[in-house]
Amino acid sequence: MPASTRQLTLGASPAFRLPELSGLAEGVVATPEDDARLETTYYDTADLRLARWGLVLRNRGRRWLLAIPLGGEQPPAELWFDGRARRPPDAALTLLRAYLRGQPVEPVARLSSWCRRVALVDGAGRRLADVTDDEVSVLQGRRVAARFREVEIALQPAGDPLLAALLERLRGAGAGRVDRTPQHIRVLGPAAMGAPDVAVPELPSEPAAADVVRRAMAAAIQLVLRHDALVRLGGDPEHVHQARVGTRRLRSHLRTFRTLLEPAWAEELRTELGWLAAELGAVRDLEVLHERLLQLVASLPAADVRPAAALAATLTAEMDAARTRLLETMSTRRYYDLVDRLVEAAARPALVEAADQPAAQVLPDLVRRPWSRLRQAVRALDERPPDEELHRVRILAKRVRYAAEAAAPAVGSEATRFGKLAAGLQEVLGEHQDSVTMQAWLRAAAGGGRRRAFVAGELHAIEAARAESSRARWPEAWRRLKRPSARAWIRR
Repeated sequence: MPASTRQLTLGASPAFRLPELSGLAEGVVATPEDDARLETTYYDTADLRLARWGLVLRNRGRRWLLAIPLGGEQPPAELWFDGRARRPPDAALTLLRAYLRGQPVEPVARLSSWCRRVALVDGAGRRLADVTDDEVSVLQGRRVAARFREVEIALQPAGDPLLAALLERLRGAGAGRVDRTPQHIRVLGPAAMGAPDVAVPELPSEPAAADVVRRAMAAAIQLVLRHDALVRLGGDPEHVHQARVGTRRLRSHLRTFRTLLEPAWAEELRTELGWLAAELGAVRDLEVLHERLLQLVASLPAADVRPAAALAATLTAEMDAARTRLLETMSTRRYYDLVDRLVEAAARPALVEAADQPAAQVLPDLVRRPWSRLRQAVRALDERPPDEELHRVRILAKRVRYAAEAAAPAVGSEATRFGKLAAGLQEVLGEHQDSVTMQAWLRAAAGGGRRRAFVAGELHAIEAARAESSRARWPEAWRRLKRPSARAWIRR
């Protein structure tokens, strides 16, 4: 089903019957009912870890579906595989390996459904929506253990104007409220609705420093693992970006909270995360450059587009090569060993006795350390600092931001505001660094003919102007961050 399709499910009583759906709007017609019997088996581990991560692995005959959540209100990514019944395809299991971690999958729910579907089309024959009356039997062996009924709506973007009238018509026939619980989750019950095996814990009313460390580390680890399968799928640069952010946040936490952690444990984990972050970064940096280059090319005169396209093709090849290396890295024993360690770290970080102190007393001092390093680095800059030194300031600002954001749930709004100001400094210096990196790439790629060199020079000039603009803006971002009122909470 296309990713743009909007899906809603309504509960229904055993006596429900699909009403006449033609005439919801002028020219809209319902096609004759299409009936089908569907036998579906859902697979998961014994502890339902796939369901708890929001993943779905199901089988209908020789067709297998793997659904991977994209987050927010987006429908999941759906991958279809051909294979044998009762044996999940290896390609699907490979995508799930970071979540399974050696646990076998087995049938956990068997459903038999009698589906009656009608399609709504407009006068031009364009499909607007599908409405399915689904009678579901839950099977245990040959016995029917339970039954339920629901109405599914699959709405195409062109069908959005129909939704209010469609819901009114269905509810008038006896359909209930919208129910967002998937069928198999409804069958499996509360165990399938639990938190994933990397869960972000709530803080108690008066947290200890240990509580904040656990929460911050679990959030970063969850970000890495939630995007594992999506990184493997490719297609959307945001997934690599989020996985990289997760590794960076976790490495920053291991540094910021190092006095609360077993030193050897923290340093070894930080080293392994650095290895993964470098592989993710190689892809992400090129993705940023590629997006930036395409924007630059769009601003060129028509006569320069062809040589600029050759530059873009070169960058695409580099990006593809880096992605191949990343996927190779994520298929190694070293990577899966790291995943095991991350899951363990989220649940049981190696804390020392000092972590039992109240968070409100301990955390301001811990945030003050990265702040002091940032302030010293800025003070050491001359009137026109080299690009490398501004990049260093950006890295230090990012550490301050991550530290403040980790402390905020325990410390309060002052830490939240401070983190936002640090993010503002990081952002403007990040724009500067992206421009500097783009300039360096263009210089290296300028060979291959005078026309290509000329276009690379055009683009370089645009980026140089952007870099100067960032240079002009970053001091104001720094002045906002260093205001005594912004950092009063770490001086108490």
